[in-house]
Formats: sequence, C-alpha cells, structure tokens
Amino acid sequence: MWDKLKLYLNEEILLLCLKDKEGTMNPWVNYQFGLAGAILAELLLQKRVDIVTEKKHKYVQIVNTTPIGDPILDEALQLIIKRKKRAEMNYWVTKFTNIKKLKNRIAQQLVNKGILRAEQDKVLLLFTRNIYPEVNPEPEHEIIERLRAAIFTEKSDLDVSTVILIALADSIDLLKTIFDKSQLKEQKNRLKQIANGDLIGQATREAIQAMQAAMMVACIIPAVITASAHH
Repeated sequence: MWDKLKLYLNEEILLLCLKDKEGTMNPWVNYQFGLAGAILAELLLQKRVDIVTEKKHKYVQIVNTTPIGDPILDEALQLIIKRKKRAEMNYWVTKFTNIKKLKNRIAQQLVNKGILRAEQDKVLLLFTRNIYPEVNPEPEHEIIERLRAAIFTEKSDLDVSTVILIALADSIDLLKTIFDKSQLKEQKNRLKQIANGDLIGQATREAIQAMQAAMMVACIIPAVITASAHH
C-alpha cells in the first residue's frame, strides 16, 4: 500500500513520462530536459538555490548547502556548490541531463517506494534494457487529478509545485500525452495563465519564467546542433 510518500518533481515527471504497462519512456516527450528542469525546480522549491538577475542574465545562486536527503538532488546541489563561477539556468538544465544514469536512478527510487517494478527486456534480441512497469497506479492518478483540477477548473489557489509541474510538463509536450489535445487547446488561456505564474506569488512567477526560458534554450541548442550536423 502506498503511504503517500513525498514525491519530488523529478519523480513525478518520470512517472508521467513512463508508459504504465510497458514501463518504457514515451517517445514523443523530451524527458531528459524534463527531468533536469524538475531537479533545478526542486532545488528552488527546497530553497537551496535562488535566481538572481544581473544585466538580463538569470544566475543560479546557492542559498543553503544543507543536503536534502535525496541522492540525485544532493548530487545536483553539490555540482552547483563546487562550481567556482556562477552559471545561468540553462547551463544547469543541460548539465543535469548528464547526471549518470539519471532516468534509471529516479526510476529505482520509485521502485523503492513501491510504485514501479524493475525488469529487463531485450530489444531486437540483442540489447538488454531496463523497463519499469507501474505496479501501483494510485500516485500517478493523484498527480493527474491534481493537474486536471488545475487546468480544467477555475481553481485559483494552486500550490506552487503543481504550477511548476504544469509549466515543466507543458514545455516538454508531456500534457498532450496525458489529456485530450482538443480539450487542452480549449484551455489555452488557462494554461498560459498557469505557465506564466499568474496564480502564484511574484518570486515564484519569476522563477517559473526563468525555468521556462532555460528549458527552451537547453532544448533548442542540442536540436539546432543535431540539425546542422545533418546538413
């Protein structure tokens, strides 16, 4: 039985990106950047880092070096602490995509929490890969209901983590895999309102907008490099 263990944003994103029965990632979703963005967002939520704006640049600044107690988040925190020079958000989003075995490690945490099961299967009878079918659908259902209530009702007192989760999910095209596309289209203004942080405080709104800008830059640069390499 799931005892409502706290799930971090990166765990929620992974859970939403995984196909429930197959335990594989949804191919239409840029999950690496979603996970990396979620790690940075979680560090902001946990008040370990802050965003400072100088000359139109948004830098990530350490405000508290105390470990969170989550191996992946603490590893990300250490990367920021150890860097001598301050860096912008898109630098860290890209950097966090390179955390070793990121997807598998987050999935294993969800296995430990009794939500997923770890298995291996063969691809083309040659390669072995890890897959993570869902064994307890309750946590994911709760996340989806939270998103549904935020997007499809006029609820105005949204909690910050839900707003950030929607902004992240929207930026990697994840919402389209969860909800009906035409219904989402009808909620375009509402989504914009949420993603812009209009329903929460100014400080968090700035953090969300900075996060979206970082995600866009971090996602676009590799795509541009890949495209130019093929010309």
